[in-house]
Amino acid sequence: MTNTEFTGKLRRLAADYNMLPAGGTILCAVSGGKDSMALLHALYTLEAELGFSLHAAHYNHNLRGAESQRDATFVEAYCREKGIPFTLGSGDVAAAARVSGRGIEETARDLRYAFLEDVAKRIGASRIATAHQAEDNLETLLLNLIRGTGLRGLGGIPPVRGAIVRPLLTTTREEIEAYLTAEEVPFVEDSSNGESVYRRNRLRHEVLPVLRELNPRLTESATATIRSLREDEAYLEARALEVFREALPAEEGLVLPTKRLSRLPSAIAVRVIRRMLEGIEASAPTGAHIAGILEVIRGGDPSASIRLPGGVLVQRVYEEVLFAYESSQEPLPPFAPCSLNRKGKTEIPGTGWSVYCEATVAPGEASAGDGVMYLRQEALSGALTLRPRQAGDILALPGRRSKSLKKLMIEEKLPRRDRERIPVLDAGGALVAVAGLGPQRDYLAKPGELALALRFQKEELCGR
Repeated sequence: MTNTEFTGKLRRLAADYNMLPAGGTILCAVSGGKDSMALLHALYTLEAELGFSLHAAHYNHNLRGAESQRDATFVEAYCREKGIPFTLGSGDVAAAARVSGRGIEETARDLRYAFLEDVAKRIGASRIATAHQAEDNLETLLLNLIRGTGLRGLGGIPPVRGAIVRPLLTTTREEIEAYLTAEEVPFVEDSSNGESVYRRNRLRHEVLPVLRELNPRLTESATATIRSLREDEAYLEARALEVFREALPAEEGLVLPTKRLSRLPSAIAVRVIRRMLEGIEASAPTGAHIAGILEVIRGGDPSASIRLPGGVLVQRVYEEVLFAYESSQEPLPPFAPCSLNRKGKTEIPGTGWSVYCEATVAPGEASAGDGVMYLRQEALSGALTLRPRQAGDILALPGRRSKSLKKLMIEEKLPRRDRERIPVLDAGGALVAVAGLGPQRDYLAKPGELALALRFQKEELCGR
């Protein structure tokens, strides 16, 4: 495939989703493999023409010994040769997975994206380009189908998610390989790609060859199907949003007219239900929860109700459907901010929370999960304050991607009633750590650094 044909396909998708804005900085994630090297080379050739600035980044997961170091060295050397600004990062994925109790693949992904987000923030990049291509999208569709999914899951990998863009998402592996050959672009092979221990690799090596015997143009067909399904999903979500905007606040939550909900097609009603639950900061519902809520809405009982985890109540009140928290679960008011005592114990009145601090040196196993956070003393030079959460709080936990504190609290299923009473450590207006969740990764001390050892402890209050 020639440069013009390859970049033309990339440019069309990028234009559809404004992936490569003129005047912006594009951070390209580069593993050194075929896909990412094709993407890097294509962006390098388009940089001047489209008017963006290119920066490359590589994250060494340290999972394959000398091979991992080989990849990092290769990418760095290539970028130096081409004059592409480059940032290298690394982490001990295996150790992080052991500490967190999560899988290697999930941990590697979280650490990699956390690194990319940090680099993008530091260099002012408006987009992070990753090399997901059409076969990746096909595999994602099939994996979602295997474990069970709805229309959103059948839509595969989104072309854009926040700052993440995927300019190769409609480009096939065959087209990438032809481009690499035509343009003489070097790359390295990841030996783990041939291992069938990973589900995606097993699907790639054992299942897809059989499907391609049935349809040699499987990837192209799936790409067209995925695009159609994503368009359908976008339409249904837009319709659901129109209905959700009609919701009115109630003292306990949100309400919609029963007739408005009961007459909706199920495809839209389900999406409205999800938005209503998001609107009251409830956890994501299961399929069984959704089915139960639909029964409440469409049944004949004018006072039917269903209780969901976390104290959530969905109830028919004759002409309205109420999505709320039960009265016994009404949120507690926020506590009054107070200063942190760096040398001992700080009790936060009325919350049951205490915070213990002492100056120390960060140990080698600072993230071993003993509940102590080791924070860099030099980053905490000003006054430290314990406060409740605020709108706009963002927390980037170690090994995980940045998320709003509100979303993290929902994901961790922290009771809505208690969220305003969970202490946040603040340093001069910057969020440093959150009780029950963890520290902001930028403040973590490295082994041997002067640190502030911080531990949150909760005791139940009488009469709560």
